[in-house]
Amino acid sequence: MLPPAPDGGRRVTIHGERMGTAYSLFDVLDFLHRAGLPCEDTAVDDPELIEWRGGGPHDWGNTP
Repeated sequence: MLPPAPDGGRRVTIHGERMGTAYSLFDVLDFLHRAGLPCEDTAVDDPELIEWRGGGPHDWGNTP
């Protein structure tokens, strides 16, 4: 997860591929699901699974 963008949300990359922009944790789980990664019991604050840059899972910047 890249740092919050000035216009809101966070850019998401999975295994180096840009997936889109997440505006909430629900979006993060959706991106994980679309990438074929497990998301049912995913701890989004697990640093082994998600690298949060520029803040943690509750930092989103200005959301639309």
